[in-house]
Amino acid sequence: MRTSLLILSLFTIATAPIAQAEILPEAQTGIKIALVKKPTTRPMTVAYIPGLKRYYIADGGLAPLGSETEAPFSKSLIHAYDDEGNYVNSAQPGYDNRSIYYNINTHKLETITYNISSDLGFAPNSGIFSIDVTETGEIKSSSDEISQFNPAFGHASTMPSYDAENNLYYAKQARSNKVFVVNPKVREKVGEIQLELDKSGAKIDDISDAFVAYTAVKGEEFALLDVDHKAILVFDMSGKYIGRSELPKTMKLRANNYYSGLGYANEMLFVYHEPEGEFGTYYGFKFQKN
Repeated sequence: MRTSLLILSLFTIATAPIAQAEILPEAQTGIKIALVKKPTTRPMTVAYIPGLKRYYIADGGLAPLGSETEAPFSKSLIHAYDDEGNYVNSAQPGYDNRSIYYNINTHKLETITYNISSDLGFAPNSGIFSIDVTETGEIKSSSDEISQFNPAFGHASTMPSYDAENNLYYAKQARSNKVFVVNPKVREKVGEIQLELDKSGAKIDDISDAFVAYTAVKGEEFALLDVDHKAILVFDMSGKYIGRSELPKTMKLRANNYYSGLGYANEMLFVYHEPEGEFGTYYGFKFQKN
């Protein structure tokens, strides 16, 4: 009952007359991070720790099956960069990362793995984990378990976004306009949001497959990458289409941009530009004028 009331209150806030940030007609580049190491499989999401002024970019990739001599740990790395895009270090905590974010409630860098929902069957190292960092922001290989698999997240490939204020996750479902609302203490979704794609002019095949960013900006809570039209689509908490911000038309987005190379951190939507640099470059785009 309390969970239902919480979701209802979130939707009520979204439809109330509130001050909104201005959506920039053209997104502005806030930072560029040129990768200095080849992604172990594919680059996934981005996190930022304000106090340390560090960005963290997580790779994704399945773990080996394991054997008598090798544990089933993913070889995927997490990379640290400073707030000017300079490389700091890399580490291998052992997870197939799908979402990485800084949790202001726990003061921890956290990661959500592939198949957190156990949609494809249970596998080791699936769930939510905290990743250790040093006092100066270097990433470490050590970690702790926060929670194991939870079927409420839905699709195995979802890249959930975290709402620290309400301790909720928003898990976009693959090849869909649906976003599951997940309370980590509950094993069934506590809500479902349908994004107004038809009002935005985009179709299912145009948009990022399994990621929608939660911005925490009232009335403009969700940001979605329209890969085909090179734009950031903005929606409110109820899924209503609010507006769009155009990306540079010179960007050459590829098939991977539907499935990976995305993120939201430090009030910017991150998009991986594979053709730029030896191993690709992340662009952090400002699309809201606060």
